[in-house]
Amino acid sequence: MSTELQSVALSVPQGGGLEGYIQSVNRIPMLSAEREKELAHKLHDEGDLSSAKELIMSHLRFVVHVARSYSGYGLPQADLIQEGNIGLMKAVKRFDPSVGVRLVSFAVHWIKAEIHEYVLRNWRVVKVATTKAQRKLFFNLRKMKKRLGWFSQDEVNTVADELGVSPSEVMEMEARMSAHDQAFELSSDDDDAREGQNYSPAMYLEDKRSDLAQEIEQEDYEQYNQTRLLGALKALDERSQDIVQSRWLGDNKATLQDLAEKYQVSAERVRQLEQNAMKKLRSAMS
Repeated sequence: MSTELQSVALSVPQGGGLEGYIQSVNRIPMLSAEREKELAHKLHDEGDLSSAKELIMSHLRFVVHVARSYSGYGLPQADLIQEGNIGLMKAVKRFDPSVGVRLVSFAVHWIKAEIHEYVLRNWRVVKVATTKAQRKLFFNLRKMKKRLGWFSQDEVNTVADELGVSPSEVMEMEARMSAHDQAFELSSDDDDAREGQNYSPAMYLEDKRSDLAQEIEQEDYEQYNQTRLLGALKALDERSQDIVQSRWLGDNKATLQDLAEKYQVSAERVRQLEQNAMKKLRSAMS
């Protein structure tokens, strides 16, 4: 998307100007299905940015509607709308009119995804959801708590079954969401900090197990091993390197069948290549 279109998504005013922005976007006329399809084809087939702008502008009111449903997190409404607008831009860029659905149905997932990321980054200093299942638990639990107030054990089990997590994860998330964050260090404008009476956790928490020399030695040893591993990997042929990295070192681990299809060999042959490569690596590392 062009800089001009990006400015559309990043032009949500803060403070008192927000209501004026909302009134402005609500005055932008909605598109008919025929007009939307015509603009989407121009963008998709010809790269017409003026069509993209019209599609974005006509759906800004929908972003405001979605963003309002996240007001319970205590985050600035303008920021939520801004993030949602970025999701709308991404949706418009990827929208294929030949699929036969309206843009609003396609865009809602992109808008919510951007807002979800923003909420998780900013709602707490300590991240409360790092996996896909935990993120689903986080947002669904917030919704359920508003309705139920607190959970019985049966309700905990029901939530766990519905969201595919363990009851202990539900209880832990509920406890973390109910707690309040405390600053590890007092800010410089705090009264106690100015008076030299700092009672923040940073002043009285101590890790008796901490050994700075040992930690530095451990870091050096790990770095040394990593350097040796990289050197040993480079000594392998290109295919063996790819197999080891895909099977052991990547974020998304490949299966034997995935690599078999990639190299047009049997899964058993991939397993043999993997075993040979691992033997060479162990020999080099020893």
